[in-house]
Amino acid sequence: MRTTAIACLLTLQMAHAARAQEWTEYKSVRDGFQALFLGQPRVVDTTWTSQAGFTLPARVYAVERDGARYAVTVADYSGVEALGKERATRCPAGAEPCLGAAALSGIGYWKHDTRGAPIHAASLFLKRDVTVTEMFWNQFYSVSGITLQVTSTVDASRTFAFIVMHEMKLYVAEATVPAGAPEPLLFVSGFGLIGADGNDLRYASLYSHEIHGLKEAPVPAHAPVP
Repeated sequence: MRTTAIACLLTLQMAHAARAQEWTEYKSVRDGFQALFLGQPRVVDTTWTSQAGFTLPARVYAVERDGARYAVTVADYSGVEALGKERATRCPAGAEPCLGAAALSGIGYWKHDTRGAPIHAASLFLKRDVTVTEMFWNQFYSVSGITLQVTSTVDASRTFAFIVMHEMKLYVAEATVPAGAPEPLLFVSGFGLIGADGNDLRYASLYSHEIHGLKEAPVPAHAPVP
């Protein structure tokens, strides 16, 4: 009887461990994305420093498991215009590098800072001790973005990242796995943007944050979700 009870207990523990290892879909309607994580991600409020030096609110959703790390960082650029204007009030009179051009770059260069946000995010990966394996323009459900793969020169771990900006929010999704581990294909393929209703967000034509995010052209029509 005791042997049977121990066997049942071990079976339950193994089943629980197997479920803990399963990929599960996580949605954040607040931040407008969905992703596959190995368990419930830990959510941390933090800040993001933009290329122009503005401090922006951000959140990091992350899971660490078996030497691997899966994370989505969301930086909110919606307040960057106000920060640019506030910075301009502290500039010496006529200091163009701080003021910028209102139409093109925005007061305090906030528009240029917003346009360049994905490239700036990609540059942070390149400043690590890494070798670049892949880096190319990509689109995620018709939203313009960047795909990046790097290998650490320190421990040979590999990082797979995709960077996209939508409606003044910058998304940096990254998975780092130890040397020799399989590519995190489920995490890479499971990331997507969602609307306020929690459903997939897709456009009928290409959405570019440089144009549509700054309201320089109407946002493309939504495409039906298959």
